[in-house]
Amino acid sequence: MKIIMDTNILFAGLYSSNGASFKILELLSEQVLSLSLSTPLLLEYEDVLKRNQAILRLTNTKIDIILDSICGFSQHQKVYFLWRPYLSDPKDDLVLELAVASNVSTIVTHNLKDFVGIEKFGVEAITPKTLLERLA
Repeated sequence: MKIIMDTNILFAGLYSSNGASFKILELLSEQVLSLSLSTPLLLEYEDVLKRNQAILRLTNTKIDIILDSICGFSQHQKVYFLWRPYLSDPKDDLVLELAVASNVSTIVTHNLKDFVGIEKFGVEAITPKTLLERLA
């Protein structure tokens, strides 16, 4: 199954190893799940992680290693078109644009309310818990 991972899933998975977000990261690294990634989304991951490195207790070097690892198991997708503005947050628009460009129907996020109306693009937003339930 191919997914798009919203930034909040990466943050939550790195913050705590007890939740569903961490399990999603494990499944991605084990290639049970496939991740589609664009350069803008990777830069968003980097920005959020480095701004919150004290909370995450990670150095810049460790963050770079994590991001390199994510790049290693992800499928890179160029986005040639923009739907902006469609969602209320432009950073969520780049997630939706990646889903459409890579033909991925599932965005995994903790913020379902931020993705209201994406069904018209053939995409759904689900929580990590819902994804894990579907995989079981």
